[in-house]
Amino acid sequence: MKLDTLGRHILVEYYNCDEEILKNVELIQELMNEAARVAGATIVNSVFHHFNPWGVSGAVIISESHLTIHTWPEYGYAAVDLFTCGDTVNPWKGFDYLEKMLKSDRSESIEIPRGMTEKIKKYYPKPLEKIVFKPENN
Repeated sequence: MKLDTLGRHILVEYYNCDEEILKNVELIQELMNEAARVAGATIVNSVFHHFNPWGVSGAVIISESHLTIHTWPEYGYAAVDLFTCGDTVNPWKGFDYLEKMLKSDRSESIEIPRGMTEKIKKYYPKPLEKIVFKPENN
């Protein structure tokens, strides 16, 4: 049975990553933007912040939703969300790319369906023919 949803949300725990990579805000931003491209997403904007003395948080806003990361270099750990909408983006490609580039030797992940269309139809006050996601072309 296919579950009709508006989006796919992958929550990822990357363990034993390269600590130097996790400290480097410019590199993390570059890797996250490339993960969006590898997944087939359209980048709208990105913003990243380096914490003192270390650690990076950032978001890549894509037409199809977003990718976010929070790093803890002192633990070799990164938490990543890959939330995509529509059928043209594959968030698992971004997951694989980041796992390799962060040099993680272990990861855990779960995919959560977002925007289950039957529930939306149930609770939305207006009649819907069909819910279709169409990203903006930028």
